[in-house]
Amino acid sequence: MYWEIIELANGEVALRRADSNDDPLLVIRFSDEAKERLKEQRLDVARAMISAGVQVATEIESGEETEDMDEEMIVH
Repeated sequence: MYWEIIELANGEVALRRADSNDDPLLVIRFSDEAKERLKEQRLDVARAMISAGVQVATEIESGEETEDMDEEMIVH
């Protein structure tokens, strides 16, 4: 199974199965301020965010400890 990172018409960045037009697995929406600061690097930042998330999800699935996770991180 292959995944692709795409930019949606509304400017959000999404991860979806490459062989499907179904709803994306995840969507990243940057605020206007973030878009202004990141400019063309916005897609690079989204790729890094997705890559980090996939790595952690893989470690969780395999039962590995995620040592680098910040215990003070608040997830909403």
